[in-house]
Amino acid sequence: MPSDSAAKMIKTSAHVDNSSLEKIRPYDSGEAVICERCFGTGMEVVPGKGARPCGCRRQDSRGRLLAAARIPRRYAECSLDNFNSDSNSTQNFAFQYACRLVLDYPLVDRGLLFIGPVGVGKTHLAVAILKGLIQKGVPCLFSEFGSLLKQIQDSYNPISQTSEMRVLAPVYQAEVLVLDELGATVPTDWVRDTMYQIINKRYNDRRLTIFTTNFLDETRVSEHGADDYQEDDGSSRRRTGKLTDRRNREIAPATLEERIGTRLRSRLYEMCNKVEIKGDDYRKRFDKRPLDSTRI
Repeated sequence: MPSDSAAKMIKTSAHVDNSSLEKIRPYDSGEAVICERCFGTGMEVVPGKGARPCGCRRQDSRGRLLAAARIPRRYAECSLDNFNSDSNSTQNFAFQYACRLVLDYPLVDRGLLFIGPVGVGKTHLAVAILKGLIQKGVPCLFSEFGSLLKQIQDSYNPISQTSEMRVLAPVYQAEVLVLDELGATVPTDWVRDTMYQIINKRYNDRRLTIFTTNFLDETRVSEHGADDYQEDDGSSRRRTGKLTDRRNREIAPATLEERIGTRLRSRLYEMCNKVEIKGDDYRKRFDKRPLDSTRI
């Protein structure tokens, strides 16, 4: 775990503010932006010392890396700076893990597996790690698992302008990958095979991967006892290990291993440090906001 000063240093260096995001737009629009220090030459003159590489080149590079990371607009403002955590909570523990990864990279051989219910900050932290690494010049990529599967399926369309390998190549090759919402898609044979193909490729290539998932490693035993675990939706889990409703009909798997398969769960043990995050869904706070009469 890093000290308070180390965490503060990481928070400062990992933050990518709006001004950094604005630097991406000229590349998208085709507008030319001329640096006032080097006038586009890439070298700035320092009086009495000569010429040196201009700092704008580093900013340009980071801007391009940020654009290439494909971070969704919803999470564009996420950083280690604005991650809210209680000093005695699992959120703070997860925050320290995120800081340590950014601080130690590239001397890091394992990624992170953020596990927890919806709305506890898993994706926020994953994106914040990417931004911190981008500030260090590391190529990164964000991919939501369900969307990735949809892109692969679309590539099978005869009129598609892309191919499966073209979709998967950036995912395979990214130096650091965030794979968000692992296991969220119904695990058909095709989904399991594709998921195994993606994760096993990165496993074999020893590429750093950060996962987020809502599925736990074990069920929670309630007052119903070890033979009958009651779930939030009124369903139950019996010793068969399958999630069933009150009429004992199987409806869905409920653990991460059941969702992604035993082989992949085994690989994740070696690929990642598991970080379980607990807490309330922060999105529920929006229900408590006062009505803005100016928008009626």
